[in-house]
Order: sequence, then structure tokens, then C-alpha cells
Amino acid sequence: MGFSRWKVAAAAFLAIVGSLLPVDADEHEHTYTDKEEVVLWMNTVGPYHNRQETYKYFSLPFCAGSKKTISHYHETLGEALQGVELEFSGLDIKFKEEVMQTTYCEIDLDKPKQDAFVYAIKNHYWYQMYIDDLPIWGIVGEADENGEEHYLWTYKKLEIGYNGNRIVDVNLTSEGKVKLMPNTRIAMSYS
Repeated sequence: MGFSRWKVAAAAFLAIVGSLLPVDADEHEHTYTDKEEVVLWMNTVGPYHNRQETYKYFSLPFCAGSKKTISHYHETLGEALQGVELEFSGLDIKFKEEVMQTTYCEIDLDKPKQDAFVYAIKNHYWYQMYIDDLPIWGIVGEADENGEEHYLWTYKKLEIGYNGNRIVDVNLTSEGKVKLMPNTRIAMSYS
């Protein structure tokens, strides 16, 4: 009985001390000013029918946007414990700033890259991304009715909802279906 009281007292003490420590404001505060950087994080890709089988998003031959750096590093304790490794998308997104459809990179589709995408499409690969800790899911591509021709979705249309200075929802529409053929160049775009 005494040990149990000690655990309760220790937990109460840690809660009080933790609430008194200073906190730096960043993406974790979930508040933004107009035109402030909003980061799109790429997480995992894997088969829809086996959610436990996941790989890094960029393990498929996707390409990243041209923006190389962000204003802060992002990793929470929960992400570290779960083994989540978020990767920066390279897309330049600003709070409350509309972006018309913009090409952010091009994939030079050789035979090995085509084979990787075809495998992912045959196995119904989905991917997961995050904006402001909100999860977003999309599908890599689709096959025709006969399963002989495969198409990659090349356009990520993000609709970011906000209320005041907070992001409240994010929706992704995948568009721009392009047939996978070796020795072609595929433009990837977003808005």
C-alpha cells in the first residue's frame, strides 16, 4: 500500500514540475501566422491489405520538391518511440496562401523505376503524409480493367481547412493519371 501511494505522489510531482517548464513555440503549437511555412511530411508507403507492412515513402522512386530546408526540425517523443521517420516533402506550402497547380519535380522513368511503381500498383500501395500532425492518405496509382496497363497519380491536390490561426482539416485528391511507360519523363505536381 505504501509503494502505491509513493507512485501517485511521484506522478503528481512530475506533472506539476512539467507544467512549469518553458515551452518553445513551433509546429507543435498548431498555430500559424498568414504565409508562415506549413510542412508536408512524407511518412510511409505499403500495401493497403497489409497495413503492418510499411516502407519509407521515398523507397519508391518518387521525387521530392526543390525546397531543401525547413525552419525547424520535427520529431516528437511518440514518433521516436514508434519508429516513425517523417521525411520532408520539399514542397513550399504557406499558411492561407493558395498555390495553383505547380510542377515540383520530374521522374525519369527507366525500367527499374517503372517495375517498382507497377509492383506497388498491383499490390494496392497507399501512402501516408502529415500536415500539422493531421494524417493524409493517398493511393500510388491504379491498373486498367484488365490489369495490363498501370497508371501513376501525378497531381496532389491538397485542400487545407483552417479556423483562425489553426489548421483544422486536410483533404487530398489524387489526379493526373499517367500511363507508366519506360524511358519517359513524368511531371509531379501539387496545388
